[in-house]
Amino acid sequence: MARTNRNENIDYINQQIIKMLSADGRIAYSEIAKELKISNSLVHQRIRKLQDSGIISGFSVQLNPKEIGYETITYTGIATKEARFAYSIAEKLKEIPEVVECHFVSGKYALFLKIVAANNEEFRKVLYEQIHNIEGVGSTDSFISFGSAFQKNISLF
Repeated sequence: MARTNRNENIDYINQQIIKMLSADGRIAYSEIAKELKISNSLVHQRIRKLQDSGIISGFSVQLNPKEIGYETITYTGIATKEARFAYSIAEKLKEIPEVVECHFVSGKYALFLKIVAANNEEFRKVLYEQIHNIEGVGSTDSFISFGSAFQKNISLF
């Protein structure tokens, strides 16, 4: 993948730190320091700088929706009645717990969502009783996910 390095904070050591954190987000900073043969405080400083610069945007727990009772996962495109509604629709979508991602996109849809629901009936309720009742929503198309082939982080190398 071609990319332009627009950030001078990604040198070899930072690449290795990011690689190790990507493999195991719970790895001890002391383990990173030992592996890279640098001081523990330097690891702390570099991770803090990576966070401050926005390269590392946070640390979180990834939940497996199916393991906690969400059987239906869909990707849904929303066509708006008018383009001006896209931002206000996105604000309303934030209030719906089942909507876990929302992207502004080009093409047929103004917004593209990832929705998790307990089952198809609950998805139908979210779609028809909540999303379609938001002012400005024109139409939707939904695609049911049968499972993720893979997920990965962007490559630095």
